[in-house]
Amino acid sequence: MTTIGRIWAGVTAAVVLVGIVVQLFVTANGTEGFFPDNPERVFNVFAYFTVQSNLLLGATVFLLALQPDRPQSTLFKTLRLNGVLCIAVTGIVYHLVLAGLGDLTGWAEVANFLLHTATPILGVLGWLLFGPRGVTDQRIVGWSIVYPLLWLVFTLVRGEFVGFYPYPFVDVGEHGYARVLLNCLLVAVLFLALAAGASFLDRRLHRKTTVER
Repeated sequence: MTTIGRIWAGVTAAVVLVGIVVQLFVTANGTEGFFPDNPERVFNVFAYFTVQSNLLLGATVFLLALQPDRPQSTLFKTLRLNGVLCIAVTGIVYHLVLAGLGDLTGWAEVANFLLHTATPILGVLGWLLFGPRGVTDQRIVGWSIVYPLLWLVFTLVRGEFVGFYPYPFVDVGEHGYARVLLNCLLVAVLFLALAAGASFLDRRLHRKTTVER
């Protein structure tokens, strides 16, 4: 990874950190939401796919900024791809489905912009421009679906016990399991399409880089 790539990765990690800290501050000092009191309100922030996606992206780009040339394990390659794909899904689903559902102002609007718009752009562009290349294959793509499935299972099981669902399209109480599973299937198709596209691009860009060298 080039020096510019390391700087980009560091900036991306910093934006993730600021976005999450601001979101935690807003939540801790707010009065709206399913959970009326702290610390439940603050802990619940981490149940959102948006926040978990940002954490995955932030952690992996932070490691790349610190040690860009370190040998990458299968776990890191999978988490790196997960960070890019999940943040891409976060941005796409938010702007196509969820944007406009809430009227945000002040610091809440800042956190929303950082976590739903800025980090998806920085994360995806950083991967496209700086890589690292040649670390994505069918095996890594297959492993990358594990995290979203675990999140879905956790969300549905937790929802049954506490009655809270982080997004309208997974709200079983409102839509029922049939509609929710269909919604999740559509998101899964989007995720797999992005994963396949990422694997294809990674191979093409890796070959191009190898030829240029």
